[in-house]
Amino acid sequence: MTTERTLRGKTLFITGASRGIGKAIALRAARDGANIIIAAKTTQAHAKLPGTIHSAAEEIEAAGGKALAVKTDIRFEEQVTEAINTGVEHFGGLDILVNNASAISLTGTLDTPMKTFDRMYDINARGSYLVTQKALPHLLKAENPHVLNLSPPLNFDPKWFAGHAAYTLAKYAMSVWVLGMSQEFVERHVAFNALWPCTAIATAAVRNLLGGEKAIQACRKPEIMGEAAWAVLTRSSQQCTGNFFTDEAILAEEGETDFDQYAVQPGTPLFKDFFLD
Repeated sequence: MTTERTLRGKTLFITGASRGIGKAIALRAARDGANIIIAAKTTQAHAKLPGTIHSAAEEIEAAGGKALAVKTDIRFEEQVTEAINTGVEHFGGLDILVNNASAISLTGTLDTPMKTFDRMYDINARGSYLVTQKALPHLLKAENPHVLNLSPPLNFDPKWFAGHAAYTLAKYAMSVWVLGMSQEFVERHVAFNALWPCTAIATAAVRNLLGGEKAIQACRKPEIMGEAAWAVLTRSSQQCTGNFFTDEAILAEEGETDFDQYAVQPGTPLFKDFFLD
């Protein structure tokens, strides 16, 4: 007899869940009947950044989940501590952490102001470490605890550093946490995995930074990352840890063969994502 794979009743803390990939992961979990703690900064809609923690909460509830919107800037320890404690008190525990929030600036050494540098490291590197540290005492009590970082495989080909070394290293820090923490907590059965898309995903970051609507047409929908995350998070934390998954690879393992369904514009050549050969 096999156990049904589901996130029903599980509580997920997702950073940056007000839009994009974070929201897609939340909505997929919500379809199972999961509880979602939406930890993000946006409380009022912005022209270039649609979606707020409150609109995301409404979508999650409509999809079948339970939502708690908590305004959180993961650069600040007291806000992270309060958000996690509030979520745990509200839902009675914590099963899964998804470190999705990220800052990007594809700028070279001479064109990266230190304010921008600091923001990427405060959010990507320090922020993901901070949220994980504060979540772990609760995850250690869970039945099948997972930490999923939205970060790439560690690829040290110089071409991935040459044009934007600051961003690359800030993002790779999230992958190093997976590398180290998966071994640190292997005996305590907390899974640490990374997930990264093979192609660009239709998000505000792509629209605003990488080429507007034309770039969006060469992307896949965020839903592919929602399905891929679900495939990781419903696996046994004792058997699935320390992996650097791509969305295509994990879904192929699940038997998926139709990736065209995720294309924004089927038939359009897809824009390949960074850090993958």
